[in-house]
Amino acid sequence: MSLPHKPASDIAFSPAVKAVQSRMGSRAAYARMETGDGWESRVTPDLARFIALQTSIFMATVNAEGQPYIQHRGGPPGFLHVLDDRTIGFADFAGNRQYITLGNLADNPRAHLFLMDYAQRQRVKLWGEARVVEDDKDLITRLMPPDYKARPERAILFSVAAWDANCPQHIPQRFEAAEVAALLDERDRRIAALEAALAAARHSPGGEK
Repeated sequence: MSLPHKPASDIAFSPAVKAVQSRMGSRAAYARMETGDGWESRVTPDLARFIALQTSIFMATVNAEGQPYIQHRGGPPGFLHVLDDRTIGFADFAGNRQYITLGNLADNPRAHLFLMDYAQRQRVKLWGEARVVEDDKDLITRLMPPDYKARPERAILFSVAAWDANCPQHIPQRFEAAEVAALLDERDRRIAALEAALAAARHSPGGEK
């Protein structure tokens, strides 16, 4: 006898969560989602493209006593790698040596990744488990961004169990400094070209002197 279907969203929608959804009037809509195209449990091509653009992520872990912790991780685009349709990895750079995330993962492998793209007002939440890899130099080298000035100490691999993308509601639109600088440079080049064209027109035969 086959086991009942368990939607991927059950990783977040516990019985207590579903009870609150029922009380607040949203359970029916989520129940319909669970029977159709619900949350994904694998990295899709669209998600892989989104991951490849990220420069800043947040990783949540919890210790044996249930105390949560959120750690920021950042790097150039591509520092977060999709290794296969179930696994995401990144090089863990040397930092302030508190090692809270490492200690939490030693107690409890469950983890969460929160990815935010402020420019496009998109956010993705990923549930799963993470493990620390300290003795695989080839893997660490593979995950290390080229020419990035940081010292990798280990690799962290995240196994995806489920993920969901939120709507853009209440996400403020912000842009990376490099993106703004590039847009301003392009504007300045266009202004310079227009000024040069105007000057040339003024000094051409019949133009304004």
